Order: sequence, then C-alpha cells, then structure tokens
Amino acid sequence: MTKAYIFPGQGAQFSGMGKELYETNEDAKILFERANEILGFRISDIMFSGSDEELKQTKVTQPAIFLHSVILAKTTADFQPDMVAGHSLGEFSALVANRTLSFEDGLKLVYQRALAMQEACEINPSGMAAILGLEDEKVEEICASIQNETVVPANYNCPGQLVISGSNEGIQIACEKMKEAGAKRALPLPVGGAFHSPLMEPAREKLEKAIKETTFNNPICPVYQNVSTTAVSDVEEIKKNLIAQLTAPVKWTQSVQNMVKDGASIFLECGPGKVLQGLVKKIHKEAETASV
Repeated sequence: MTKAYIFPGQGAQFSGMGKELYETNEDAKILFERANEILGFRISDIMFSGSDEELKQTKVTQPAIFLHSVILAKTTADFQPDMVAGHSLGEFSALVANRTLSFEDGLKLVYQRALAMQEACEINPSGMAAILGLEDEKVEEICASIQNETVVPANYNCPGQLVISGSNEGIQIACEKMKEAGAKRALPLPVGGAFHSPLMEPAREKLEKAIKETTFNNPICPVYQNVSTTAVSDVEEIKKNLIAQLTAPVKWTQSVQNMVKDGASIFLECGPGKVLQGLVKKIHKEAETASV
C-alpha cells in the first residue's frame, strides 16, 4: 500500500487542539514544551484553552497547526510515508515529516513566515474569497480581466472550488463578476490578507532570507509541492518552490491528481480537522482517506 500523508493549512485550528496528545504521550509533551521554549511564549496554553479569537491570529494559527500536525506524525508508531504534501502552511509540516527539515528549524521558519505574513497584511489591506461552482478557467479569465486592482487565483482546492486573493476592492469587483458568470457562491473569507498573491512579496523576501540560512536535508520520500505539483526530492528545488509558495497559487487539485497518478493508494490526513480528506474525495472519488 502506497501511503500519502497530507498536512492541513490555516483554517483547521480549534480550541483544544493537541491537548489529548500532550496529556497522554510523554514524547509529545516534550516536543510541545520545546516549542514553547523556541517561541518564547506558551503556545500550548493557547492551543489547549485559548479563545477562537486568539487562535485566529496568524502568528498563533500557523505555528499551532504546524505543531499539532508534526507532533502527531512524530508520535505515530507506524509513520512511514511513501510521499507527502501539505496545503500552504502544511507544506512545512510535510517537510519535517519527510525529514527535509528538523522539528526546530521547521518551527522557526513557520513562525518567521507567520510574522512576515502578518506584517505584509498590515502594509496592504487585502483579502480572499472562495468561488464555488465555476470552472477554473472562467475564474482565471475574470481575475485577469480586472484592471488597476490585484486579484489572482490563490488556492486550487478541488474542481469547482477556487479561492481568489487580492486587494479588498479587487475582491469585491471579482465576487460580483463571478456571480454574474454563474458562480453558486462568491464568499469573502475571514482572513487577514491576500495570501498566495503578489501582495505577499514583502513576506516572501523575508522568508527567502530565512530559508537560505536554514539547513535542508535529503528527504526520506518525495514531497508534492504547491508550486510544482510533482514529486520533488532535490533539496535545492524544494527550497526554490518553498520560497515561491508565498506569492504563487496553491495547486492542491493538481498535486493530488499527480499523487494518484504516481500510485497513492491511501491519503492520511495528519493534523487538526478533516478538510483535506474532503478535498481529496472531490478530486478523486475512488481515493481512500483516513485521519492519523
């Protein structure tokens, strides 16, 4: 059986995440406490009992989801991936899972990414919207038709679900045009900024510097990255794709299709929630999915 482990991104968080793991597994407890030391605040307390509002802050959300996913992977007895992939932030979890990055380096990069993205959001007030029930090509065409505003396809989640990203004005215009074109829904999302768009360029520059200063190791299995969508094992290529990821779209649909084509027989979601399992089923109806 070819096991594909998949790791969720921002939006999967919930209050209480990781608490049971901390209380029942000594190795997990050690890793959570190590994370608290690295970050300089008790993120575990926010994860276990923080409010939804606290968990929604990008600087908390990203390391929290990363920690839940990675600690779950590290404390699972038969964790032996044949391939890995992560949705947006989840790509960092995937790279720790396939040992390209150490736990400590992965966490430091995720925290730097979160802070840089939060800062970029403050520079450029912007947002995202989910477009449901339109062909990808139509969404791309409408985004390209909007003049003087930034609007781009950001997350290719599954057929008929594409998230767009851009300036607040651009998103508003795009949503109206999408509805006119026959979209079932054009729904602005409760996020702090235009992730995976050119408006994240200030964050990309900061992350690039951090990535170039971090040690990357040869992975134990390939990663299907958001930017390339195909199996990658070359360290330099992994770095390049990871840097490009902040301003480029998340091609999740295409990544899952390639994993299926390369023989994935079960998709195991590692982290909070079951969002990715739902998307995988919509991309490939016959796919077998489960939670770690």
